[in-house]
Amino acid sequence: MTLAVEVGALVPGAYGFTEVEGLPTARYAHLGIDDPHDRIAWEIDARQGIARSPRGFTLPVRPFLGWMGVMPAAPGYHDVAAPGQYGGNIDCTRLVEGCTLYLPVEVEGALFSFGDAHVAQGDGEICDTAIECGLQSATLSLRLEEGFPLHWPAARTPEGWWITFGFHAELEAAMYLALNNMLDLMQAKLGIPRIDAFMLASLAVDTQITQIVNPTVGVHAIWRDHLPG
Repeated sequence: MTLAVEVGALVPGAYGFTEVEGLPTARYAHLGIDDPHDRIAWEIDARQGIARSPRGFTLPVRPFLGWMGVMPAAPGYHDVAAPGQYGGNIDCTRLVEGCTLYLPVEVEGALFSFGDAHVAQGDGEICDTAIECGLQSATLSLRLEEGFPLHWPAARTPEGWWITFGFHAELEAAMYLALNNMLDLMQAKLGIPRIDAFMLASLAVDTQITQIVNPTVGVHAIWRDHLPG
């Protein structure tokens, strides 16, 4: 059973922030950050689609929900900061208005939850945060699909592209998970052998880093070209 989450209008609040607030790590050191403690405040103009900071920075806004997921079936403690096969803290910039996120249902009732609104973020979310903000309103439509079996989250973008995800403690392992999930999807959608999907993916699929800051990092594969099927 798969839960399809159609993302409608996301209306952000008037204020947001970006901050780095943590103990020095190897990642900060690699990037020349000795004192990882600072915050940028933002005023968000939803009508104009712009975020402005008193520091003189201006960015276009494209709201999305960093968190969308269902309840995992595995017992025990689950870190809400770590995305998994059930979705959760995915932090993918492409899950904007008009997209549909597909989540494998692991428990009865799915127990879907969402939050962690962002209005601007680069792939990677490299300083630990995006422009974090509240929402005035969020419109989501949920439906169950029995004929679309999944073991990992996938998404369909407003442009008609397919996205698959991989989450793991190691970035390379996350990449292979995302690619394996994409090959599964291409086989299902195109009705072709895996070796054909493998070769076509080399021509029509991009891999991108979703985020490198959560306890499990993320990679997503994007099937951009409209191949037959």
